[in-house]
Amino acid sequence: MPLPSKGLPQAEIVDKLAGFRENDVRWQEGKTFGMVYDGGPELHAVVEAVAQMFLHDNALNTQAFPSLRRIQSDVVRITADLLHGDDDVSGFMTSGGTESILCAVKAARERGREERGITEPEMVVPASAHAAFHKAAHYFGVKVHKVPVRDDWRADVDAMAALVGPNTVLVVGSAPQYPQGVVDPIPELAALATEVGASFHTDACMGGFFLPFMEELGHDVPPWDFRVDGVTTISADLHKLGYAPKGASVVLHRTKALRRYQTFVFDDWLGGFYASSGMQGTRSALPMATAWATLHSLGMGGYLRLTKLTVETRGRMVEGIRAIDGLAVLGEPEAQLVAMATAPGYEDALDVFAVADALAARGWHHDRQKPPDSLHSTVSAGNAPVIEQYLADLAECVTEVGGTRLTDRSTSYATLE
Repeated sequence: MPLPSKGLPQAEIVDKLAGFRENDVRWQEGKTFGMVYDGGPELHAVVEAVAQMFLHDNALNTQAFPSLRRIQSDVVRITADLLHGDDDVSGFMTSGGTESILCAVKAARERGREERGITEPEMVVPASAHAAFHKAAHYFGVKVHKVPVRDDWRADVDAMAALVGPNTVLVVGSAPQYPQGVVDPIPELAALATEVGASFHTDACMGGFFLPFMEELGHDVPPWDFRVDGVTTISADLHKLGYAPKGASVVLHRTKALRRYQTFVFDDWLGGFYASSGMQGTRSALPMATAWATLHSLGMGGYLRLTKLTVETRGRMVEGIRAIDGLAVLGEPEAQLVAMATAPGYEDALDVFAVADALAARGWHHDRQKPPDSLHSTVSAGNAPVIEQYLADLAECVTEVGGTRLTDRSTSYATLE
């Protein structure tokens, strides 16, 4: 497609782009379980106004834009406070969970090299750890030991312990892990890292702006944050259940001394001093400013309200799925994540990916994952108004896909039990 010979008028540009979006997921209707997390129309108005203010600004040089230094400092400090960090906990904003994880792995590698002389770094991760850890390993030359999870989908501490050794620079756990939504045994895993002087990362990209509010509401939440000895870094995404626009995340380090392993500083070229905290050089100010605006617009009260609604919606989803013959929920979800699969004994009668196709035809979107084949849901407050419609459609889709095979299998399987 060539560049237009002359510029198009605004109305035509907007119309064309609107046409491009025709087949996009319908998150505004609450029919998307992931990708976008809707904090409501009042929040939309706030962040859209702020986005206009900061649309053109650049966080590459905060001497030129001191407002962005203040914005980042405030967001990092609020996040550290929520995650029970003391005054020495520090960090940076990033573009998202992947960049936060990349920064944490890079920092662990640098720390291992400087403090322990490690030249062939390794990290130990459960099989449920996010793919971004493997991406980081590929980028930074870190060998990965990937360990199968337990039957309850949590990290297997004993199996991981067997692989922690003198070249280990990082051990990883998640709160919660993405695939099935359970929290790994963080204290036990962090202790493994401490024994060899390695870093430990809690991946709370999903839970960082959810679990603190669940705990505040009185729910039992396993230990995972800076209250756990040995946790050296945590990633937390504002653009997930923090309800900020994309792409805003935070990576935190237990101390300012540890944070220095994340940064890159260079002046041996003809352009003078260059420094960056993450993967990017130029950084858009827009997601930084809208994240700040989101935190201050919602406040503690707003987050508690959205979290309460999300917990209730997730509970209703789990209950509704388990009431449908042929379906199962994997594990016992502890946060906002739900993995739906074909129930044991129904594998010949029901293909859960075919169910996803039928749901998609009705406008519902799930991410698909395996193994095992399952449909992933990140439940948020925006799904609450339509959860009953979803469960009704889900039951109809299961019947549509399974048909008589499902009915016959359901009867025989019940007889076997």
